[in-house]
Order: sequence, then C-alpha cells, then structure tokens
Amino acid sequence: MIDYLVKLDTDLFLFLNGLHSPFWDSVMLFASGKLTWLPFYLLLIYFIARKHKWKTLWWLLAIAVVVLVADQLSVHLFKNVFQRLRPCHNPDLSGVIHLVGRCGGKFGFVSSHAANTFGVAVFLSMLYRNRWAGVGLLIWAAFVSYSRIYLGVHYPADVIVGALLGSVVGFALWKPATWLMERYTKS
Repeated sequence: MIDYLVKLDTDLFLFLNGLHSPFWDSVMLFASGKLTWLPFYLLLIYFIARKHKWKTLWWLLAIAVVVLVADQLSVHLFKNVFQRLRPCHNPDLSGVIHLVGRCGGKFGFVSSHAANTFGVAVFLSMLYRNRWAGVGLLIWAAFVSYSRIYLGVHYPADVIVGALLGSVVGFALWKPATWLMERYTKS
C-alpha cells in the first residue's frame, strides 16, 4: 500500500512539475521567496491594528508562536523522522524534474512552507472572522504551497500533510491565545 501511495505521489509530482513555462518559473520562484510577502504581511498587520489597536502586539506574538510551532513540528516530527528525500535530491528523478532555484535541505516531508502558511491562514481566519478574508488567506496559503511542487522541491504529499499540520496548529493555538489575551490584556 505504501509503495502504491509513493508511486501515486511521484506520478502526480511529475505531472504537476512538468507543467512549466518561463513565465510561471518566475512567478512561482517569486511566490516561494522569504521576503516576497512582506508587503502582504504589513497589510495584514494594518488590518489587525485597525481592529485591535494596542492588542496588535499580542496578536503578532501569537502569530509568531503559530509559525514557530508549525515550523518546528514540520522539521522535528516529520522531516527528521521520515527522512524522505526531496524530489530534487532523489537520484531516481535526476534529469526528469524541472528544478527552479535552489533545492533546499535534503529531506522534504513535510513542507514547512505549507505548514507555516496554513497555520497563519487558519489562525488569522479565526481572528478576522470574515468569510472572504478566510477564503483569501487559504488561497494564498495554497498558492505558496503549490509553488513548492512547481519548483521541484516538494512532492504533493509533502504539501498536503504540511497544510494539514499547519491548519491543526493554527486551530489548536487559537483557544489558548484568546484565553491568554483575555486574561492578561484586560482593558
């Protein structure tokens, strides 16, 4: 069963990674960049500050904790445990994949990009309590996550499980964050 799932994941990866063009290469490389989304993050901070005033610092700290937890779990509970080679490090796929940019670390299961972006998207969706903001955030997280497959650095399962992990982290940390905020930031 595992062999079948690995083959299915590899076949889907090769299909999705094979859908490339020079235009999309630059778009997806941009989407995966660490500083690319800085203006977007500043806009999110603006909307948080507009609604929550001085409690914005609290929410930014909570979001940082979501990213920290999602990122550390993706590395220490998954990448270091399963040690599944990234497609770009897999010798069986050498010469077959379309690699755009750097390959990254040796192991790829699960995608930290997916875990981090989905953790933030889910947490902020609950903070904003606006359907369209939530949908927009999830589309953003899915786009960033898909870019990792396109670039040749993650299999679809890496991204899907990373997205699930991040979503669980964002959801699980919502209640403790709100409880702490209410307890320690009484107006």
